[in-house]
Amino acid sequence: MSKPLSPQTIAIVKATVPALAEHGTAITAAMYGRLFQDEQISKLFNHSNQGESGAQVHALAAAILAYARNIENLAALAPAVERIAQKHIGYHILPEHYPFVANALLAAIKDVLEDAATDEIITAWGEAYWFLADILKAREVVIRESIVTSEGGWDGWREFRVTQKIRESSLITSFVLHPTDGLPVLRHKPGQYLTFRLKPAGRLDLKRNYSISSGPNGEFYRISVKREDAGHGGSRFLHDDVQIGDILETTPPAGDFFLSEEDQRPVILLSGGVGLTPMVSMVEAIAREHSSREVHYVHGTLSSETHAMDTHVRALKESCPGLHVATFYSHPMPQDVLGDTHSGEGYVPIEWLTRHTPLEEADIYVCGPKGFLRTYITDLSMAGVPSSRIHYEFFGPADELMAA
Repeated sequence: MSKPLSPQTIAIVKATVPALAEHGTAITAAMYGRLFQDEQISKLFNHSNQGESGAQVHALAAAILAYARNIENLAALAPAVERIAQKHIGYHILPEHYPFVANALLAAIKDVLEDAATDEIITAWGEAYWFLADILKAREVVIRESIVTSEGGWDGWREFRVTQKIRESSLITSFVLHPTDGLPVLRHKPGQYLTFRLKPAGRLDLKRNYSISSGPNGEFYRISVKREDAGHGGSRFLHDDVQIGDILETTPPAGDFFLSEEDQRPVILLSGGVGLTPMVSMVEAIAREHSSREVHYVHGTLSSETHAMDTHVRALKESCPGLHVATFYSHPMPQDVLGDTHSGEGYVPIEWLTRHTPLEEADIYVCGPKGFLRTYITDLSMAGVPSSRIHYEFFGPADELMAA
């Protein structure tokens, strides 16, 4: 572990906050530009997050700015550190990769700030980078050891065969995956994801995270993937090209969004669109291991055409008497019948949650698109739900959401 940062280093880093606020995205864009000149390092990244929106560039800029602002109070950054460490496990980032990022970041600061980036500033930021890097590396060692010493655990990439391909809705398809070696698989924490290395013919490898939609069972995983026509085509490859019998590579389950096994308070699972995938994993786990626990599964989607896994979730009610299911359709089809196919129309009102769920005592898990998360995390906070009982997962970088 690095020695504590000196007061001088802390003061210099904090003094760069205005420059980072103004030029942060330019610095991180320059950093990634340098990193991606190395083909082996470039392969470590999910390049869909580097697209036209520059989501990862903005996310990293926000993270660096938050680090500079809180460098005297790193406890405030603990959730972000855990999330980054979990992502590094998923992408199989190793200690030997850290120097490449350090060199690219410091060079990018010099590129963008030019003469304002004095030797003193570069030295201070170098010390600050390695201080945080050592914290991350130490946490990653603990996570990896926990995984590999658990039954079914592994390190790095492992081959899985697609044994089922199930069309769940007009947009979502499930893939059931069994390990090719026939050995057990790690029992994931319900809510976690797998990171895949996809290999479309004639194209560069793709790295993608997909939430596990099955409960932990020690034998297989299921992922349920929404087809996205935009972007670099990971979901299109799975939907169009991957068939039963094909082999996919994945690292072990990772992620800091998962169902707590310690608390037995009521649970509200609030999802939008494909955000239902980790929630289905949670419902399966509760039905199998804590069937008397009170669970409110509340899902929003466009219509019955896009509504995935509804029959499966409702079937779990037979073994989970405490399970309550409600669905809201924002754009119901003519054949959709209120009170039959869905519980309400439009978006899920916070007032409805207040009236129909134990909002004042439950743990609330939220997953969906950024707009969905932004709305409900804000609404739940405004309704008086403490942040300690609001847990959320998002797909892709958490730029402004994380910053908030």
